[in-house]
Amino acid sequence: MEDKVIKDLINRYVSVSFKVTKKAESLIKVQIGNDLTNDQHYILRYIYHAKECTSSLLAEEFEVNKSAITAIINRMVDRTLIQRTRDKNDRRVVYLSLTEEGNQLFEKTEERVHCLVESIITKFNAEEIKNFIQTYEKLGDLLVKMSKN
Repeated sequence: MEDKVIKDLINRYVSVSFKVTKKAESLIKVQIGNDLTNDQHYILRYIYHAKECTSSLLAEEFEVNKSAITAIINRMVDRTLIQRTRDKNDRRVVYLSLTEEGNQLFEKTEERVHCLVESIITKFNAEEIKNFIQTYEKLGDLLVKMSKN
């Protein structure tokens, strides 16, 4: 490919990536309301699916400092959304899991987010959706590999 075509494609990618990320975050924030920040929602989502994890794992997964995760987790523990449990064999290890209140709040907000995403993806036909998701997953995998190098 010639340089001009590559530069145009890069500019289109950067532009659409910014637009999609910012607009999606804004629309998701509307759906989760004032109950949670987007980061808190993503943390609840991660723990909900993992059942339990450590702060270190969250920091690694979200690519932030452990102190940033600790600050978010402390606020969520104070709100009784997350609970801490010490490992019986190694008291230094602390597991995080959702409380019943955390589970309920996540399920409520996740249902709203699912409705939002459904209202968007149903504007495309099944083949477009399948191709988009496959391409987006491939992009995600490439980015993960690049961040590990």
